[in-house]
Amino acid sequence: MPKYEIPKISKPPKVGKKQVLLAASGDLRLSANQCCWEKQKEMEDALTAAVEAAGYEVVRAHPYKENEKHGFIGSQKEGLDVFSRIDPNAKIIIAEAVWQYSHHVLPGLLAHKGPILTVANWSGTWPGLVGMLNLNAGLTKAGKKFSTLWSEDFTDEFFVEGLEKWLDKGEVKHSLKHVTPLKKVKVPSAEAKLGAALADQLRQERAIMGIFDEGCMGMYNAIIQDELLNPMGVFKERMSQSALYYETTQVSDDEARQVRKWMEDKGMKFVTGPNPASDLTDEQILTQCKMYIAAVRLADDFGCDLIGIQYQQGLKDLLPASDLVEGMLNNADRPPVKSRDGHRVLFEGQAVVHFNEVDECAGLDALMTNRVHKAMGQPVETTLHDVRWGDWDRSGTVQDYVWVFLISGSAPPAHFAGGWAGASSERQPAMYFRMGGGSLKGVSKPGEIVWSRIFVENGKLKMDLGRAEVVELPAEETERRWNLTTPQWPIMSAVTYGVDRDQFMARHKANHIQVAYANSAKEADAAMLAKAAMAQAMGMDVFLCGTKKNGKAW
Repeated sequence: MPKYEIPKISKPPKVGKKQVLLAASGDLRLSANQCCWEKQKEMEDALTAAVEAAGYEVVRAHPYKENEKHGFIGSQKEGLDVFSRIDPNAKIIIAEAVWQYSHHVLPGLLAHKGPILTVANWSGTWPGLVGMLNLNAGLTKAGKKFSTLWSEDFTDEFFVEGLEKWLDKGEVKHSLKHVTPLKKVKVPSAEAKLGAALADQLRQERAIMGIFDEGCMGMYNAIIQDELLNPMGVFKERMSQSALYYETTQVSDDEARQVRKWMEDKGMKFVTGPNPASDLTDEQILTQCKMYIAAVRLADDFGCDLIGIQYQQGLKDLLPASDLVEGMLNNADRPPVKSRDGHRVLFEGQAVVHFNEVDECAGLDALMTNRVHKAMGQPVETTLHDVRWGDWDRSGTVQDYVWVFLISGSAPPAHFAGGWAGASSERQPAMYFRMGGGSLKGVSKPGEIVWSRIFVENGKLKMDLGRAEVVELPAEETERRWNLTTPQWPIMSAVTYGVDRDQFMARHKANHIQVAYANSAKEADAAMLAKAAMAQAMGMDVFLCGTKKNGKAW
C-alpha cells in the first residue's frame, strides 16, 4: 500500500457561546484604507459597546496592521486566510463604515455556517452604507442567508432590538409591506402594450452591451450571467480596456480641445490648478476629452447599444478618471464625435448610454429606460447613483426624509439645474485617483423621477421600481450634505414616495439606484408602469415599492 503525505489541517479555535466575531472588509487601495480607518474605528467601538451591552463579547477576526496603519481586510487572499482561521460556526458581524470590495469577504462568508450580520453606520462621511448594500446584494445573488442592520450611533431602539434578536435567534427580519408584486397591479393597457412590444423588439432585433473588462471593485452583484441576459435579446461584447487606452492615445489634441471648447461654450466650468498631484490640470482634462472620443468610436466599432467603463480599478495607473467621460456620454446634448475618417457624426443627437463601474444590472436598466422614455417622449437621460446616505432637511424647507444619491461618474448635465451651465468639473480625490481627472458635478434639478434596480436572486433577474421627487434644498443645506459626503461629485436630493429609510434599506439589493426624470408626476407614473411591463415581458419578477405621489397604492 503506497504511503502519501497527508496534509495536516488545523482546526480553528472555537468561539464561545457568548462571543461574536467581527470583521471589516476594506478597499483594495492602501491610501483609501488608511484615510478611512479612523471613522471605521469609531464605528467599531460604538458597535462593540452595543454588543457588550447585550451581554456578548466581541472578538476581532483579524488584527490591526501596524505596518499598514489600518485594520481592514485588504484583498481576497487576505480574506480567505482570515476565514480559514476562524470558527465556521460562530456568529459573525461584518462591520462597514467605508466603501469595501465585497470579494475580500464574500468567498469566506459563502462557506461560513454560523449566523451572518452585516452592519453599517448611518453616515455620509465614507460610503459605508454603499459598501454594505453591495455586500448584501452579493450575498443575495449567491443565495447566502444573512441579516442586516444600520444605525447612526448604535443606541437607537431600532438597532438595539434588532441586534438582540440576531444575537438570540441568529436572524433579524424587516417589514417589506411597502413591496407589491406587479402581478397584483392592474397596469393600464397602453403602458402594458408598449412594455410588451419593446420587450418583443429587443428579443427580435437584439442589443449589444459593451463592457470594458467585466467585474469591477469587487461587485459580484454587478455581473449578470449570460444565460439570464441572452434570452432577453441582450448580448455582451467583452472589450479590453487596453483598447480604450490605445484608442485614447490615437486622438489628436485638436479634437480633444474642440470637445472642451464645446462644453465651455455651453457654460461648463473647470476648476483647475497647477499641481497634478492635487489639482485638476489642463492636461488631465485634455486626456479625458480624448477618452470620450475614443469611447464613442469604440462603441460605434462594435455596434454597441450601451457601454460600461470599468472605472476605478481599470485604468487608474494609465489615465485620468473616466467620470467626465461617462457624464458626457449619457447626455443627448453632448460634444459631437466624428468617425476616424471624418465622414460621419457618431450617434448624432443621441446619448451613448453608459453604465458606471460596469454594473451590468444598471446597464440593462439604462437600456430599458432609454427605450421606454424615447417611445413615450420623456427625457432619455438616465444614470445610476450610489445610495450614499440620507438625513432630514436641517433647514426645515422639506418636511420629508431626503436621500442623498451621489455618484462620481455617469450623471448627465441634463439632470442638473442649469444643464451644462450648472455643471462644473473638480479633481477626483487623490486617495482614489493618482492620475487625477475631473468629475462632472452639479445639483440635480427639481422634478419627478422613476427609480429602479435590477438584481439577481434565486437564479432569476428581478426588478424593483418606485417613484420619487427630486427636491430643491437651500444652498446651505446642499453644501452641508456635500461636505459630509464627497463634494466633488454630482448630488441628487430625493424623497421616495411611500418608502421610508428603514424600508428602503431592508429591501434594496444594490449599492446603486437607477434614476430618470419624467415631465410630470402623471407621466412618471406611466413611464414606471411601462418599464415594469417591459421587464415582466422580458421574464423578470417585478415589484413596485412604495406608493404614488399622493400616497395611494398602485
